[in-house]
Amino acid sequence: MNYTKAFRSPQLAQKWVNAIKTLTTQHWHIMEVCGGQTHSIIKYGIDQLLADEITLIHGPGCPVCVTPLEYIDKALAIAAQPNVIFCSFGDMLRVPGSQQDLLSLKAQGADIRIVYSPLDALTIAQNNLTKEVVFFGVGFETTAPTTALCAYQAKQRNLTNFSLLICHVRVPPVMRALLSSDNHRIHGFLGAGHVCAIMGYQEYNALAAQYRIPISISGFEPVDILQGLYFCIKQLEENRYSVENQYSRVVTAQGNLAAQALMRDVFDTVNQTWRGLGDISLSGFALNAKYAPWNAQTRFAVHAIKTQESTDCRSGDVLQGLLNPVDCAQFGVTCTPEHPLGATMVSSEGACAAYYRYRQT
Repeated sequence: MNYTKAFRSPQLAQKWVNAIKTLTTQHWHIMEVCGGQTHSIIKYGIDQLLADEITLIHGPGCPVCVTPLEYIDKALAIAAQPNVIFCSFGDMLRVPGSQQDLLSLKAQGADIRIVYSPLDALTIAQNNLTKEVVFFGVGFETTAPTTALCAYQAKQRNLTNFSLLICHVRVPPVMRALLSSDNHRIHGFLGAGHVCAIMGYQEYNALAAQYRIPISISGFEPVDILQGLYFCIKQLEENRYSVENQYSRVVTAQGNLAAQALMRDVFDTVNQTWRGLGDISLSGFALNAKYAPWNAQTRFAVHAIKTQESTDCRSGDVLQGLLNPVDCAQFGVTCTPEHPLGATMVSSEGACAAYYRYRQT
């Protein structure tokens, strides 16, 4: 059975493009807060199919991209220590730190391993009891439950040679931060479907009401995105401001209650620094007191590492939707996937990487 064919149908896509064009009477700026949606928009040319009055803005939807530089440097400091096996998702290895990246450190002999799940790192720890094994946990609410499960199981098994360097972040607070900015140009949001599959979308109701902005929870295929845009623009044209769930085949209002319960057991909600956006109140997760023994920042004493972001890379402006990747003077010149200046050119969900791969003009 093919689960994606209908959602990539050119005929259905054109139907929604026509419906949007018929509906639109004003200029609207819609932001997606999901790197998967960004790549679909650029890959399928969705932004080029829409009416001239519709501008799509790419927000801070890439979890690798929003991980601040200081966390890359903390990861490097831990991974460089003897007797450490450092485990990470593959996207993180080429994100530049202030001096080098994890891939370069690996080439110099550090034991850095790519894993596909935090639980893989847990297995490595069980099989290497004389080594310190660290997992680098990054991402939105989508991946935070698996990191929480990893911490929970480490505690249950009393794995004392295992710890976690965590930089998990929450989407609603960054949306609030963007809307609170004086220079934002956002009229509506496409909500991140996978995040809402875990967390539900009830937290977004207050955002929509307070800022009088429609939020359409959307999937990742072309028809999903176009239908989500239609819902959003229809509300704007009718002066309505609420949350609509386009992605109802996956997302419910309450979300995954078991995953949320596990996260509450393991994490505290804390202030978190975002690359290019600064400190955002209650926008991150950190291990709570019960799981403090598995906190890699404490174990390896890297809390104090602070790093100044590079002024050469304008990924912060890209992440805020203030700059289109191709409008950056470094794009495709000094900044390429082979030699990136910042995370937005490295990650498989980064906006700069999407433009470089699918559209360089």
